[in-house]
Amino acid sequence: MLNTIHCKKACMPFGLLVLALLLPSCSSSEYKQYADNQAKQVASIIRKNGCLECHSATAKVPFYGKLPLIGPVVQADMKEGTRYLDLTDMVNALDNGKPVSEVDLAKVENTALSGSMPPIKYSGMHWGTNLNSDEKAVIIAWAKDVRKKNFTTPTVSDEFANEPVQPLMAFLPTDSAKVALGFELYHDTRLSGDNTIACATCHGLNTGGVDRKQYSEGINGQFGGVNAPTVYNAALNIVQFWDGRAADLKEQAAGPPLNPVEMGSLSFDEISAKLAEDKDLSERFLKVYPEGFNQSTITDAIAEFEKTLLTPSRFDKYLMGDKNALTAEELEGYRLFKDNKCATCHTGVNMGGQSYEYMGIKKSYFDYRGTGLTDGDNGRFAVTKNEQDRHKFKTPTLRNVMITPPYMHDGSITSVEDAIRIMHQFQIGKNISDDETAKIVLFLNTLTGEYEGKLLQ
Repeated sequence: MLNTIHCKKACMPFGLLVLALLLPSCSSSEYKQYADNQAKQVASIIRKNGCLECHSATAKVPFYGKLPLIGPVVQADMKEGTRYLDLTDMVNALDNGKPVSEVDLAKVENTALSGSMPPIKYSGMHWGTNLNSDEKAVIIAWAKDVRKKNFTTPTVSDEFANEPVQPLMAFLPTDSAKVALGFELYHDTRLSGDNTIACATCHGLNTGGVDRKQYSEGINGQFGGVNAPTVYNAALNIVQFWDGRAADLKEQAAGPPLNPVEMGSLSFDEISAKLAEDKDLSERFLKVYPEGFNQSTITDAIAEFEKTLLTPSRFDKYLMGDKNALTAEELEGYRLFKDNKCATCHTGVNMGGQSYEYMGIKKSYFDYRGTGLTDGDNGRFAVTKNEQDRHKFKTPTLRNVMITPPYMHDGSITSVEDAIRIMHQFQIGKNISDDETAKIVLFLNTLTGEYEGKLLQ
């Protein structure tokens, strides 16, 4: 058997060489005909350089992907490529003048800047697939322009306007009367079936917007199946919950009260009837919501309050132009954070919450965990029932990450250092050193923000 393995290893390079001689070049200058349209230029470069062959769930396995020895390698690369980035929607958006995902933009930009794609084993078989200097320049210029137009915040310093992460805006527009009611309801245990649990029970404002437990304890001592995400800065997520089943804060606020494991109320009619017995609250509520208590008004008020939970940090001050806000060591951590691709998923204003990412791109996280699969591990698949979405989760924000343990969707990782190591091993296939880990931790400390003028603890 050992001889067979050595034979396979020896044969594979020869097989790849044969294929390299048989396969045509993928090089093309087609993109130049779209000189007046950056988006279509980028779409053309992606198509003609063969990127969709490994970064599209609809890509067909090429003939050599069905050959002995080489085939399994090719198919594994295609699966890994699609799990990291499926370019199908992005190319369609570019072709049709539609907006692209901030995360897709960051990933494609990073590829152009780093020259990390395609891998040698692919470009060796498909001549001309490497991005040349002109193609890189087109992609980098496009990314910069799109970021400036769609993703920069008004508070960012001109010097840092093209950073993949952005400082918080000063505020989100809200109705102060609704905010005041939402604050009360957020802390009101009458939203639960037995009047013991409020939103703040699992998302405490004095504990980083979480409860710091692996799984939150709900009504009658029951436990949920995923780790509670922080409520701070949640308004900046594109969707809510790990699996994205709620489109916004209002829809999210409607979930836990009726969840039999969490707050256990039977209906919002039941909740409304209890709240209506409070004459003082009812009087104030009717002034803002003349229709009275119901699911829509209760969740609207809570969502309005949650929009105020923005937590500006020292890092924001740096991005806004204060060069003294961060130390040299913290800036080195930020550089490593970007160099190791962390800022391609933890991107934008919220440094996360903008995409669904596959957990375990390079190797199986769930085999490593060794506890068997749970319903909570299905991720986005629980909503879409699309097999491509199994084990994909909304990327968590890294704001206040130092005070929101434990980590991962399953709450199984207790330290930030271990979370950093695991993400490097399972997402980018790198064993990060203790020194680099320590520097990234220093940077992450700068993301702990303030609420109502006080540093979160």
